[in-house]
Amino acid sequence: MKSNWKKMLAVMFSSALFLAACGTEESGGKNPVASSKTYKIGVSQIVEHPSLNAAYDGFKKALEDEGINAEYDEQIAQGDNSINTTIATNLVSAGVDLIFANSTPSAQAAASATTDIPIVFTSVTDAVGAELVDSMEEPGANVTGTIDAHPDAISKTMKFIKEELGAKKVGMVFNAGEQNSRAQVDAVKEMLKDMDMTVVEASVATSADVKSAAESLIGKADAFYIITDNTVVSALESVISVANDNKIPMMVGEFDSVERGGLAAYGFEYYDIGYEAGQMAAKILKGESKPADLPVQIPQKLKLIMNKDTATLLELDIKDDWKAEFSE
Repeated sequence: MKSNWKKMLAVMFSSALFLAACGTEESGGKNPVASSKTYKIGVSQIVEHPSLNAAYDGFKKALEDEGINAEYDEQIAQGDNSINTTIATNLVSAGVDLIFANSTPSAQAAASATTDIPIVFTSVTDAVGAELVDSMEEPGANVTGTIDAHPDAISKTMKFIKEELGAKKVGMVFNAGEQNSRAQVDAVKEMLKDMDMTVVEASVATSADVKSAAESLIGKADAFYIITDNTVVSALESVISVANDNKIPMMVGEFDSVERGGLAAYGFEYYDIGYEAGQMAAKILKGESKPADLPVQIPQKLKLIMNKDTATLLELDIKDDWKAEFSE
């Protein structure tokens, strides 16, 4: 009896070893369930400003909440597209597991640098127009993410400028070299054709040009509208000073610009679109989805935020029916 038990134990032990060996062989020597792999995430960001930084914070928090261990190789182009291209090339050479591209130029540079490494973007305005994806519903390659354009934001902003501020000429300072900016300006111009309003443009190439461009609009524009242009937003205080000194109401494209002194914005939290991008990245890293299978997402919440101090400076009465929230 003892001999039989010994034989059975030996067989069971051998079987266990065989199964363990098979499992090791199939999973590359790792237990996929208990894997503690640390993923290397390359981060490409065109410039530092509060909105992009908030999006990056949201992205990291989403990966943390999804149980993803990550090391970040964060690189900032400081508004220089040549550096932006170098960053993308360096991240590909470093063999990162995924690239987080925070802005349209960053995403375009990354997409040009690799067709193999997954790319998840945010803070992109027109993903199709920027040729990052085939369509919003079916991205089609190794790129997907979240955009920073709500379909109703521009129309609500223009309506507010006309009906509540009484403006007919809208001054827009922007970098024509940024595809996302050109797309927004064109959208505004198209919308104003039916509103008896016009756009007065002032183009810049660098942040150093922003103040003089804003000053060129004095006497030509009844109101300013500063879109989500990385070059201009990085030097927003220059436009704010021009607008406030000349009592020109300035609508902006996102909430951080309201907190910095813009009058108001129909927008959303950049942290939220960064977080949503992080959730998409987690699915890709876990092997649950591929970028091509994850539709590009739009912001989920749109609301009006106003700066009371700026409204007071401009001597505006905040109406109850504006249903605005206020920046802190």
